[in-house]
Amino acid sequence: MWQYTPRVAVIKGVRTPFAKSGTHYARLSALDLGKIVVSELLSRSGIDPRSIQELIFGNVIPSVKAPNIAREIVLGTGLPRKIPAYSVSKACASANQAITSGADTIFRGYADVVIAGGAESLSDVPILFSKNFSEALVTASKQKSIGGKLGSFSRIRPKDLAPDAPAIAESTTGLTMGESAEKMAKENGISREAQDKFALQSHHRAAAATASGRFKDEVMTVIVPPSFDNIVEADNLIRGDTTLDALAKLKPVFDRKYGTITAGSSSPLTDGAAAVLLMSEEKAKAEGLKPIGFIKSYAFAATDPFDQLLQGPVFALPTALDRAKLTLADINVIEMHEAFAAQVLSNIQWIGSKKIAQEKLGRAEPIGEIDPEKINLTGGSIALGHPFGATGARIVTSVCNELQATGQQYGLVTVCAAGGMGVAMVLERE
Repeated sequence: MWQYTPRVAVIKGVRTPFAKSGTHYARLSALDLGKIVVSELLSRSGIDPRSIQELIFGNVIPSVKAPNIAREIVLGTGLPRKIPAYSVSKACASANQAITSGADTIFRGYADVVIAGGAESLSDVPILFSKNFSEALVTASKQKSIGGKLGSFSRIRPKDLAPDAPAIAESTTGLTMGESAEKMAKENGISREAQDKFALQSHHRAAAATASGRFKDEVMTVIVPPSFDNIVEADNLIRGDTTLDALAKLKPVFDRKYGTITAGSSSPLTDGAAAVLLMSEEKAKAEGLKPIGFIKSYAFAATDPFDQLLQGPVFALPTALDRAKLTLADINVIEMHEAFAAQVLSNIQWIGSKKIAQEKLGRAEPIGEIDPEKINLTGGSIALGHPFGATGARIVTSVCNELQATGQQYGLVTVCAAGGMGVAMVLERE
């Protein structure tokens, strides 16, 4: 079965501290954050910028002023302007797509050194005008006289002035992510107590990892421009002092009458960026660099969004394992993106279900068993935050560093994404 040979190495990964939208990075764009993290990656790796052959970046909510964030990062960080760059958008798996696209380029021998990652600013989302007001603005721009310009707005009514912010919802189903997660919780019997318990685990583990210095190799310090008087050294979404009682008191947010999902068991709207440096194994050896991990295999998959929207990883996982010639029992470190506690617990339930394996995956036996307490050992997206375009790069870096810290051999990344998509990646230690 398919797998990378020769191997593609992850040399280093770094991310900004993740911040609740509207806080530390309220005045920064995704592009600003992307330039900050790539500059830091270059500094920490110590490589010659002239050796970089491509830059690929994920971004889910692009700026209309800089739609190709990747190329703008090249131009805005002092990298050689001859470096080609492109942006990808695959919802919450965007950074995973950037990384695997870079790995494929290296695997084919088209490049030796690639930077991949992603950035998101939920503080800087594009605000749209109504169709009527947009048409009036265009018409006014074509008029030469003041009277003509003012006349273009004669048919505008107060309702036309209301801003139209982009919604985090499926265009096919009309449901938001949270509403889709509620559907999964109900259909899979995921209790409120189980969700709160998992969320508590995420916060406590993230707090412990931060306090122990576990993130020092992957989280940079950001001195926020343009005033540079705000120094951000750690994620500001972690609630290490929260309790099960405190989480139990929170009200459901997506189904206020019958729901079980709260803000406490959901990943928050987050600003941040993350990037990794990829190399061919041969290039890394020639440069005397020690990789933190290798990409062994990956798989993307999709399912019907009208079924259970966030089960995409379940469909990707068996293919990734087959391509790596491994089973789930061979995996020692597992990181599953936490869009919602209900989603993670639903993914785990389906992964271990023989019925699901036979009816939806065409397999005789389930993929395998996963203990919720043995995943995301340093916390997950519920506690750390979830900048859509960046999360995949954060998780890949965390798994590689965890393999190095524990001496384990194989790691697994899974990420669910809008549109019923999902990704699974198998990583290995040298």
